[in-house]
Amino acid sequence: MEFEPVIGLEIHAELSTKTKVFCGCSTAFGAEPNTQVCPICLGMPGVLPVLNEAALDLALKACLVLNCKIHRRAIFERKNYYYPDLPKNYQISQKGLTLGYQGYLDVEVNDQTKRVRIADVHLEEDAGKLLHPEHDPSISLVDLNRAGVPLLEIVSEPDMHSLDELHAYMVAIREILMHCGISDCRMEQGSLRFEAGVSVRPQGSTQIGIRGAEIKNLNSFRTVLRAVEYEIKRQTGLWERGERVVPETRLWDEERGVTEAMRTKEESKDYRYFPEPDLVPVIIDDARLERLRASLPELPSVRRARFVREYGIPTYDAGVLTATREMADFYEEAVRLGGDPKAVSNWMMGDLSRLLNAAHLEIAECKIRPQHLVELLQTIEEGTISGKIAKEVFEKMFATGDAPRSIIEREGLRQITDTSALEGICEQVIAENQDAVENYRKGKTKAIRFLIGQVMKATRGQANPQLVEQLLKQKMEAS
Repeated sequence: MEFEPVIGLEIHAELSTKTKVFCGCSTAFGAEPNTQVCPICLGMPGVLPVLNEAALDLALKACLVLNCKIHRRAIFERKNYYYPDLPKNYQISQKGLTLGYQGYLDVEVNDQTKRVRIADVHLEEDAGKLLHPEHDPSISLVDLNRAGVPLLEIVSEPDMHSLDELHAYMVAIREILMHCGISDCRMEQGSLRFEAGVSVRPQGSTQIGIRGAEIKNLNSFRTVLRAVEYEIKRQTGLWERGERVVPETRLWDEERGVTEAMRTKEESKDYRYFPEPDLVPVIIDDARLERLRASLPELPSVRRARFVREYGIPTYDAGVLTATREMADFYEEAVRLGGDPKAVSNWMMGDLSRLLNAAHLEIAECKIRPQHLVELLQTIEEGTISGKIAKEVFEKMFATGDAPRSIIEREGLRQITDTSALEGICEQVIAENQDAVENYRKGKTKAIRFLIGQVMKATRGQANPQLVEQLLKQKMEAS
């Protein structure tokens, strides 16, 4: 019997607010432990939470772009459980009347459109973080800076049936959240995390089947895919051996590449949800929704299609260039300033991406501006520098933020186009490389590439290669 997976995903995204969801503490990443806390996020007795309106707006934007219905009267509830990094022993969350419900997201998977339904989108507070020092892993330290950071939870229906579908859904959600400024989605900082629900069923069945495992605390696409792939194999093996699949919460062991049982799966009743008595219901009116809808940017999928249509670049290029809003904005600005669409795309996907990755930078942190890239392309077109020198100039632009023309003049990198300046060098190269010259004269025309390379080496890449080829041919054919 063949089996297929049934996959649902809970995505937790920290919202891009300056302060926490129920108090005025900073949400900035990287502060010293327990320095961004106050009596409210520490859960002290007698304190009262106040809803951060910016967090509410960002959460509602997510509901809109995920095609959700919106509860016009939403409430916050207490989700009760004990964990060392949860100072109140409950989390302010939403269950019964969430902000968004019955949404969906269409994603492209292997040239086909896959619709993943969204069960609900809700706003809650994040917990703190446990730290385990390397010198003594038995010690657990608690950092509550993250406690109270506004957290968006996006819960999908179990609509995905392959790793390709799962990956496409995660990528699409991340792109949308980043483009709309809802979350920075920096997985290395923990601002985007995942919990995957996995079960298997006989191929062709329309039933969800026996509830399988929920895998907690997954913090990268790669980790999600590896953990889900393992869990599919594990549960399939249980089915094939006629053994029972136990509904449980499992953790991923990255080093061993396996999931391990953590506890039996909780149900909603285990958390004893009840309305948060210190927060009034949130009433969402038409005016707020229209204001938020009007503020939404062009979504990544729409922008991709427009890039292909308007700029004539391949679909692959458009996908890379719209991976982040900042990358897409950079590209469009460069094209608007006169850059050739395909040339701009090539430089951004090639040299710029390489340098950004090596420096662990986002394009917003890059010193190169769109006008600098356009100016560099112009110097190549004019023959001021060669393509090879352009790469050297580009690296200096990346390091300094200087304009390309100033770098070219300062470093003396202008292309040599003076025939008299190149003739002597060509004659010397011919004299020193008679084997290549003889090969060329015998009809092995590729030998000239070697000779051109020697001239370029002698001129530090500054010679005009077309002129060099012309001079070499003239001199070899004349003698």
